[in-house]
Amino acid sequence: MITVLLAEDMHMVRGALVALLNLESDIEVVAEITSGDDILPTAQRLRPDVALIDIDLPGKDGLTAAAEIHENLPECRTLIVTSLSRTGTIRRALTTKVDGFLLKDAPPEKLANAIRDVVAGRRVVDSELALAAWDSTECPLTTRETEILRYISQGQNAEDIAARLYLSPGTVRNYLTTAVTKLNARNRVDAIRIAEEAGWL
Repeated sequence: MITVLLAEDMHMVRGALVALLNLESDIEVVAEITSGDDILPTAQRLRPDVALIDIDLPGKDGLTAAAEIHENLPECRTLIVTSLSRTGTIRRALTTKVDGFLLKDAPPEKLANAIRDVVAGRRVVDSELALAAWDSTECPLTTRETEILRYISQGQNAEDIAARLYLSPGTVRNYLTTAVTKLNARNRVDAIRIAEEAGWL
């Protein structure tokens, strides 16, 4: 039996995925998570075969959580689901060594087969996403700049981010200014829009 940890914050989507996967005789969803912050602790406790992770989650994003799983629990395979509008994240996904990358609107049997494939040690990347990634530009931001911009997009202020990342508020503001400059944005709101549209957040 292939055990799956499912991380998806939209209730209807999560419920549908659980129902579909549980119809498969060889797949069992053993955990349902709504926040990126809960993925690694739950995976370490339950040791699932596959973590099926939505890329856009509250708290840590799906790729950050997948990278943590790869580092701390390498025997757990990671399969990221996203929409086609987020193609800019594929490059980042491949650098975090995720095992699979699938479109959210893929047919149910494609998802089940992707889970089986990653368990078997194969890498799965949706062909539409791969072609779109081929044409996308690389993110000019560093990992830290992206992380801070992501926290800003979630409504956190420089002081909160500084405390979370063990930095000074001034350092956080400097990273933010650099990110805005690199993206040729008018301000931080514009920088967030540009990065989100490119799929970098």
